[in-house]
Parts: sequence; structure tokens; C-alpha cells
Amino acid sequence: MKRTFRLILEYDGAGFVGWQVQAEGTRTVQGELETAITRVCGAQVRVLGSGRTDAGVHAEGQVASVCVETEVPERRLRRALNGVLPDDLVVRDLKEVEESFDARRGAVSKLYRYSIWNGPQRSPLRASRALRLERPLDLVAVRRAAADLVGVHDFAAFQAAGSDVKTSVRELLRVDALGRSGATVDFYFEGTGFLRHMVRILVGTLIQVGSGRRAPDSIPGLLASRDRGQAGPTVPANGLTLLEVRYTPRGDPARSDANPQEKQALPLDSGSALRY
Repeated sequence: MKRTFRLILEYDGAGFVGWQVQAEGTRTVQGELETAITRVCGAQVRVLGSGRTDAGVHAEGQVASVCVETEVPERRLRRALNGVLPDDLVVRDLKEVEESFDARRGAVSKLYRYSIWNGPQRSPLRASRALRLERPLDLVAVRRAAADLVGVHDFAAFQAAGSDVKTSVRELLRVDALGRSGATVDFYFEGTGFLRHMVRILVGTLIQVGSGRRAPDSIPGLLASRDRGQAGPTVPANGLTLLEVRYTPRGDPARSDANPQEKQALPLDSGSALRY
């Protein structure tokens, strides 16, 4: 009997060239997951992800869906998959859902975090998961600039060169910077969709604001320019983590094991959002 499952995945992106299966010989999250399901269930499958993550990007709550013929109960199936998956990829949750569930098409928003170590000294423990900036950031200026990113805009200035999307119009629901200048600073972005490298370019631009190299009120003009050359640099991928994928109340919850404290730290009126 064919059944549809929703999976919530956590992975360290350092060892992957991204989510999507690519040329033979490359290591991808989708490829590793499909291989594991084939080994456990004995059938070739195609796993659908809620969106693509680029090389080096991490995930705590990536959502995927798969239709496979198996009689194995949910808990045993999750344990079996985790038993054959590599150490840098795990299925945090697995539930059988309606056949119509589609991890990508059903998603209404995604929440990303970009982490910065803003301390005066280097931190070996943070080096693999955060961008190091020695100069203290002006978070008041950053938040002023971030407010102008919220809403529906043409984000052409914040997409990677060579993108072939039909439109660069996207909606950010929330953008925020939490933490303390001179210590850990986390940028949060939630939105209905994202362009290629969009979050990382947004962070690079907001860092310029926080460093005094760009005026906080320059964002509307930058958006209007649609010129990638006027935006900030693309920051490294290692600081970026996909935290959560959200669905409509009638759909399947994207993250049943979400941390309540994390949600409290991100009140809905505190900022904005993103999507790839």
C-alpha cells in the first residue's frame, strides 16, 4: 500500500552541495534521503522538499514529503531511516499524512536565521556556524533599515546574478535582529518565498547599515534600483539555518516539535520574513 509521509529534517549543511540532487558524484540532502528510503523500503522514490537550501546552509526544520509503498509503522520507519542516514542528517519527525500533502506547494512561509559572532575575540566553537564580525553592530540602525524590507517588494537587487526566475517580487513577513552588539547577533527572516542567495545578500546589506557604511533609510532606494551591484555582499553560507516551514492551519503542521521558547523569542510583531 502506498502511503504519504511528512518528514522534518535536521542537517549540517557543511558536507552537502545543497538540497537538490545534482550531477553524479555530488553529495546532496535529497540524494542521501532518497538513498536511505530506498534501502529501508526497497523502492525507488522521489522526495519533495519544501524548498532548496544552497551548499553549506543548515536546517533545523526542513520539511519533505514522500510517497512510498510500505507497511512499516511510523516510529519504526523513522528509526530505520536514521539508522542508515549519515551522521550529518537526521529525520527529527515522521508522520503519515493525506495523499495530497506536498511539502513544497503547501508551504506558506519559511523562517531563516543568520548567526553572527560579534565579539571582539574569535570563537572557535562558533566558527562553523556563525560569521565573525569584530566591529560592534548598531542594531538600532539595522532594525530601522529592516523595517523597510517588510512587505511585498521587487527584490531584484537582492538576488544572485544569473537567476532565471519569472519574477523577483517576493513578500517578507518579518525581518528582525536579536541579540547584543559585541556578542551574538541573530538575524531572522520569515517570508512566503526567496530568491537565490536573497537572505545572504540581505544580511550583507544590513551589516553595512550596522557598520555605518550605509544609511538606514537607503533601503527604499536600493529596492527601487533593482541593481544587484548596489546591494551588499553575499555573506558566507555557514551562518544560515532554515528553522521552520509553516503551513496553513488546515494543512499539516510543519514542526510539531518546535521549541516554545524559540517561538516566544520571536513575537509576530517584532519583524519580518523570507523564502527561497
